[in-house]
Amino acid sequence: MSWLNVWPLMIPLMPGLAALWIGGVMGARNQSERHTAWIALTSMMISLLGIVTLDLWSIWQGLPGHRIWQTWWESGGTRITISWLLDLPALVMTTLVALGCLTAGRFGINYMHREPGFHRFFATLCLFASGMFWIALAGNALLTFVGWELAGVASFLLISYARERTTAAENATRALMTNRFGDAGMLFSLAMTLAAVGSVEWPRILNADFPPGAPPIPIILLGFLVAALAKSAQIPFFAWIARALEGPTPSSALFYGSLLAHAGVFLVIRLEPLLWHSPMWMTLLMLLGLTTAILAPAIGRVQSDVKSALIFSTQAQIGWMFFACGAGLFDLALVHMTMHASWRFYQFLLAPSYLQQGGMTARQVPGWLARSRSLYHFALQRGWFDNLTDALITRPTLALAQDARLFEEVVVNRIAGRPTHEIMLAQRAEWDDPLIQPLPDAHAITQGRGLFGRLLEKMAHILSWFEERLVLNSSGDGLVQGLRFLGDYLRHIDLSLGKPRYLILMIVLTFLVIL
Repeated sequence: MSWLNVWPLMIPLMPGLAALWIGGVMGARNQSERHTAWIALTSMMISLLGIVTLDLWSIWQGLPGHRIWQTWWESGGTRITISWLLDLPALVMTTLVALGCLTAGRFGINYMHREPGFHRFFATLCLFASGMFWIALAGNALLTFVGWELAGVASFLLISYARERTTAAENATRALMTNRFGDAGMLFSLAMTLAAVGSVEWPRILNADFPPGAPPIPIILLGFLVAALAKSAQIPFFAWIARALEGPTPSSALFYGSLLAHAGVFLVIRLEPLLWHSPMWMTLLMLLGLTTAILAPAIGRVQSDVKSALIFSTQAQIGWMFFACGAGLFDLALVHMTMHASWRFYQFLLAPSYLQQGGMTARQVPGWLARSRSLYHFALQRGWFDNLTDALITRPTLALAQDARLFEEVVVNRIAGRPTHEIMLAQRAEWDDPLIQPLPDAHAITQGRGLFGRLLEKMAHILSWFEERLVLNSSGDGLVQGLRFLGDYLRHIDLSLGKPRYLILMIVLTFLVIL
């Protein structure tokens, strides 16, 4: 086995292990800030040395291309590997990620000094670095999706860094829900590629030599492009990135000024061979990129804070990159991405200094915008994209979550023998003050309507009869206590898994077990 098959694994693995160590998963407890910073920066320095080695080898011997380390999963005729695609876009993006993460980590040592979330910040930063390395180096679309998810989770955690603030938690949730649409799109395209060629390896997908009866190329591209547009906050997924600036400045600079916002551009560049077979999607990329590039500067000109002005400028530049990709200028888009990500990262890091020194104030509104009241109001309201996102994504998702919670309260808890929320409130009211009026009859609250509702109601009555007549009366208190103990234990597990640290642990453990 050539060393080139194994060497790239070290690059994403080192910051991933550092994230586990700093987070306490691997045994570290109560470490000092110096210890945390040393672990994080050392892992990123090793990753940087690893990618520089690959860069020098590529300059001397040529690009390594597609390399397979070992089989990840195999069933029937489908084989998924742990592989690397070491071409020019991958090496450029990986070098950019390594340099950016190392610089942000060094900057964050002083910026985050004595912050309560110092260790949490560096653990999440290492998790993000690992995810971005997987995106850049992955030799198949499934590994790209793994990195896509790791970077998305890290983004959510750092937007909600100040989790005691309601605004930070709400903005993190909005960003998470919007990006889930992109994730769903990528999963859709993964399923289509498996149906088309029986593989998720990038060379097989990009070869575009699909057998008769396979899904057409525009259908395969659909999900990938939705994921790219959502991650790079292009129209119609325009609103979430301005709300993502609630996190610390180093994370805002690295995620939204430099790396994460350009992940969608990188994915489009990766899809270049397929896009040449779909002029329709290339035309649409041009239109969406051009629209974003026109609207974002207008909105940015009326912003009164530094970070908001920079983020809308970032969206405009990324729009031009999508426009270049739609026009077939993929090499130009790659150069533009590299230079813009570096410069914007530097500007975001300087934002606190601008504010402190008064060196950057709100720019004067241009005459063409000031003369038109409707355009000025449009820019001031950020194009009403926040309202559009709430109507199409946020409120439907919250309504679905509320319905699921109601189903759990009314049906699942009754099946499990646990009291519903209404019954517990009524009992608490009776304990506190017997004069308080009881809540409405539970049967009136859960009364089914329509054919489906009446079937559910009938099923609930049958299960209730089964519970009262056959379960509770047949085994005495022993079974009841056993069921209550099991319910309390499962509820404790459910609440524990809902905590962010356990969520990260489960994601990392799942990935390690699969490996």
